[in-house]
Amino acid sequence: MAMATRNEGGKVNSNINVTPMVDVMLVLLIIFMVITPMLGNKVNVDLPKADAAVVMEDANKEDAVVVAVTRDGRTFLGGDQVTVDDLGPKIVSLLENKTNKEVFMRADVRANYGKVMDAVDGIRAAGVSQLGLLTEKNEDK
Repeated sequence: MAMATRNEGGKVNSNINVTPMVDVMLVLLIIFMVITPMLGNKVNVDLPKADAAVVMEDANKEDAVVVAVTRDGRTFLGGDQVTVDDLGPKIVSLLENKTNKEVFMRADVRANYGKVMDAVDGIRAAGVSQLGLLTEKNEDK
């Protein structure tokens, strides 16, 4: 009498389906590509609009020194809030190893003019000769 054996182990597929993993990775890649440009502007300010705006590519570099003045008069160096008295020495320490001694300023359109000028004075006290005032290009025309 013959004995019937079942060979179910031979039918098992041990391959891993990587399609769902690739789908998730592509979605994450797209999300990071969209979010990354927004991380450059650490302080949200409404920039004034100008008709004769000139593109300043150096302002978008990772090591650019950017000073921001918000509408409530707070001053930021990069993403860190600083006082106007501390602004000059901190800029000096950031620029000491750089050949390009240029600082960029982002001031809110509704910021107090006196607070903006205090920040400009702090930047000038650091010995900066090139100060770029960042605006948005007026697209109405």
